[in-house]
Amino acid sequence: MTSLITKLTEAQKYAMSIRPKIGGFPVLAEVLRQAGVTMNRWTLPSCQSVYMMQGGAIVQQGNPLLTGVSEIPVFQKDKLITALRLDQEGGSTFPEFLKSTWEAGVVGYDADFVKRNVRYYGVNGESYQEDYPEVHL
Repeated sequence: MTSLITKLTEAQKYAMSIRPKIGGFPVLAEVLRQAGVTMNRWTLPSCQSVYMMQGGAIVQQGNPLLTGVSEIPVFQKDKLITALRLDQEGGSTFPEFLKSTWEAGVVGYDADFVKRNVRYYGVNGESYQEDYPEVHL
């Protein structure tokens, strides 16, 4: 493995070991930020994740949410916010969160670990952004 891949995978392991069930994303984000990740871009439904890091970028391919041909759901901000709140309260797993955001019409999102926000995108240019709190590890 390259040093960037090692740095990312070790940070992910550490973050998952200390991440609380409720409100865990800011902890994960801070661990990744401290490891040199500046942004994380997710593409749905493929579940491809690109990590922009100090010194380069890494792609991580997850399990796709679907295969074959599918109609893209209409972007529904209210449904997205419901999925976000459920996840923030510890009521969903990460795969369930991804499925719920896809069903809300999200085709991708960018988590900016410098500005501490996440912007969710629909296929027609719709978007919704939320800031997340700073945490101290």
